[in-house]
Amino acid sequence: MSFGKILTLSSGAPLPQIGLGTWLSKPKEVENAVEIAVRNGYRHLDLAMIYQNQDEVGAALKKVIPSVVKREELFLTSKLWNSAHQPGEVEKELDETLKQLGVEYLDLYLVHWPVAFTPGKGLVPPHPTKKGEAELDLEISLVETWKAMIALPKSKVRNIGVSNFTIEHLEGIISATGVVPVANQIEAHPLLPQDDLVAYCKSKNIHITAYSPLGNNLIGEKKLTDEPVVEEIATRLGATTAQVLVAWGVYRGYSVIPKSVQESRIISNFKQVELSKEDYEKLSALGHGRHVRYNIPYRYDPVWDIALFGEPEEAKATHKVKIA
Repeated sequence: MSFGKILTLSSGAPLPQIGLGTWLSKPKEVENAVEIAVRNGYRHLDLAMIYQNQDEVGAALKKVIPSVVKREELFLTSKLWNSAHQPGEVEKELDETLKQLGVEYLDLYLVHWPVAFTPGKGLVPPHPTKKGEAELDLEISLVETWKAMIALPKSKVRNIGVSNFTIEHLEGIISATGVVPVANQIEAHPLLPQDDLVAYCKSKNIHITAYSPLGNNLIGEKKLTDEPVVEEIATRLGATTAQVLVAWGVYRGYSVIPKSVQESRIISNFKQVELSKEDYEKLSALGHGRHVRYNIPYRYDPVWDIALFGEPEEAKATHKVKIA
């Protein structure tokens, strides 16, 4: 059985290039999806506290460890949620994640967003006076949270990184602590190549993991898998449209975490197809003059009233990220 291409992180840790994403999966679907994935060669699983399905992932892991795979052969990533950014909360939430998963350590732990919520009021605390908004903790800084991540015991987490961080956010935590995140997990696809951020991460040896590699239909935009150029390349290569979009991220050197709960798609997403330079450029051309970021918290319900990315949709946001 092929286990796919392995990349190496700045820490020397091996990271399987194609992973299984578990965001937006319905109850019981994830347990099944994770078991199918591991039985079919996946060794990289992407998880998070906010997905509220890590207990299911844990149930699946019990079915495949050690009968199918040893724990040390898996690469497990999870993420610190916004309501646990306060230094006293960081290790507590990590412990809860390990308990849910039924494992002793994570291979990679990421700060999920450069945004802090008030702790102790649930995962998305409602704002006490502003209806339809989440309650932000505007006192805690990214640097304080990052210092707490750095202090986590190596016995519980092997590598630390971030997610949804911009160049400015990364610069802030690196200059304050001297500790460079091993990875930055970002939305990346032909309509959002993020070339400046990618170049910056490359210069710092920060690995990029691409989420939503197929785009998504959360905001009513046309799905990337329905683009004629994607369909044409897929037909010519005898591949699925999803395989073609995953291959675009692979061509750029990312690890890619397509999410699926259907057995046939989980299996086909893992089968890597190689893009020619010409096909890669055809796909990249989709983003010329067309910029789409699917995942902007200012559009969420409840709203996160904070500007993260400098997108036009965030122009009315009241707050900025507190970096230091």
